[in-house]
Amino acid sequence: MAWFVYMLECGDASLYTGITNDLERRLTAHREGRAARYTRSHLPVRLVWREGHPTRAAALRREAAIKKLPRREKQRLVRDRGGESSPSHRDGVPTAGG
Repeated sequence: MAWFVYMLECGDASLYTGITNDLERRLTAHREGRAARYTRSHLPVRLVWREGHPTRAAALRREAAIKKLPRREKQRLVRDRGGESSPSHRDGVPTAGG
């Protein structure tokens, strides 16, 4: 998988969703307050969910779909997938062509 959609739990228990093609580098940047304005002001952050995608376009579509979900559905993704998810199982979240 070339791209990841990921979810972070912030210090105030809020959830942040993003994409990257280098998950470790991006997590380090988030933790150091260099990645996103939102996470910079909500430290510390912890990776709670990730999902691999073959292309940037697919990851962007999935990120947009997740951001539209209510908080309880995002929490269900985290709980049901245990921090790792297969791109073939989508929990009913719309994806490209589906």
